[in-house]
Amino acid sequence: LRFDEQVRVVVFKSEVKGVFCAGADLKERAKMDDAEVGEFVRRLRKLMDEIAALPVPTIAAIDGYALGGGLELALACDLRVAASSAKMGLIETTRGLLPGAGGTQRLPRCVGIGLAKELIFTGRQIDGEQAFSMGLVNHSVPQNSEGDAAYQRALTLAKEILPQAPFAVKMGKLAINKGMEV
Repeated sequence: LRFDEQVRVVVFKSEVKGVFCAGADLKERAKMDDAEVGEFVRRLRKLMDEIAALPVPTIAAIDGYALGGGLELALACDLRVAASSAKMGLIETTRGLLPGAGGTQRLPRCVGIGLAKELIFTGRQIDGEQAFSMGLVNHSVPQNSEGDAAYQRALTLAKEILPQAPFAVKMGKLAINKGMEV
C-alpha cells in the first residue's frame, strides 16, 4: 500500500459482524515465555507504526468491539468512525497488562492526557457516542440492520477525500504528523 500510487485512502474494517478487532488472544499469550511476549509486542508495535506511517489517509470503521490491540489498531489510523453501539477500550490493565502497541502515546494525543489516563487506569469500555463526545472518533453513527453503519460512513468520508489533490493530502498528513513531534 505504501508504494502503490493508485491507493488514495485505506479503510480498515472487519469481516466479523459485531467486532472490529478484539485484540490479542490472551490465552495464547499466557503460554508464551518472556522472550516470546517481548517479540510479539515488538512486532505488534511495528505493525501499528507502519499503519500510522502509511502516506495516505487511513480510516478505521468500528462497527463493533475494538478492545485492547483492536483499539490500538484504530488509534493507528488517521480517522475513526464508530457505530454508536460499538464498544472500545484499552482494557489491558484489567488483565494485568499495559497497552503495548502505541496506545499509551496515541490515546492521549486524541483525548488529552487526563482522560487517557482515566481510560487506561480503569480499563473502562466506552460506546461510540461517548467516544465521539471525547474526540476519540470523528463520527458516531447509529448502527444499521446490516451491522456496517460505520463502514458506510467511512466510505462516505473516503469519497470526500478522493477528489482532493493526492500530493497535497499526503503532504498535509506528513506535516501534521511531523508537527505533533515538535
